[in-house]
Amino acid sequence: MARFSNKVIVITGAASGIGEGAARRFAEEGATLVLGDIDKAALERLGGELSGIVEVQETDVSDRAACEALVQAAVDRFGRIDVLVNDAGVDHLGKVDEGDFSAFTKVIETDLYGVVHMSRAAIAHLRASKGCIINVSSVSGLGGDWNHSFYCAAKGAVSNFTRALAMDEARNGVRVNAVNPSLTYTALIAGMKEQPELIAKFEERIPLGRGAEPADISGAIAFLASEDAHFVTGVNLPVDGGLTASNGQPPLS
Repeated sequence: MARFSNKVIVITGAASGIGEGAARRFAEEGATLVLGDIDKAALERLGGELSGIVEVQETDVSDRAACEALVQAAVDRFGRIDVLVNDAGVDHLGKVDEGDFSAFTKVIETDLYGVVHMSRAAIAHLRASKGCIINVSSVSGLGGDWNHSFYCAAKGAVSNFTRALAMDEARNGVRVNAVNPSLTYTALIAGMKEQPELIAKFEERIPLGRGAEPADISGAIAFLASEDAHFVTGVNLPVDGGLTASNGQPPLS
């Protein structure tokens, strides 16, 4: 299948996790890729592994100029952008009054401002191509988590930014959607992997009985980027094994 053989796709946070999964999925489907990540070595390694046309550029999405440079690199090389996948993000665990305030600003500047910077930089090109944006939010952008207020604030903003931007850009032919994963086995949860009892508690809450692999999320991203989703915009799509189907109560015997 080569649904994206004539498409130029820009992905942030592409060197690992969901972003890497999306890069691999789009490469398999024939896309031309422009990949950004703060981890230059991992990004270059991935670029060497993928088939097709792949450009990589070290990018810190909290830096507006770096985001603009990534978009410009795509346009200079390929003349267009068809799909933007905003995946880059960081996490923070703790109470609102714990640690330095810079922990909060780092999450907001990366997880929220990064999405805004990239969207602003790319939107004129997406209008020209009648393209689309897929933001990687989280189930933490749909409801709250204990000890996770910074992350929830950022992802909640991304979820609602997705809805509002979709409304603003619909008449311009640009679709804007988000995926909202639950527990996903990536480097972002490396600390949790060392706590099997905690992982088990998460998996117990998920009706399908496990967390997601990056490929589980990238399939949904590819769908939202495809012509099959040509009438889908403003959606926050939970890719969560059924987690958000629950009202939070335990199973009844």
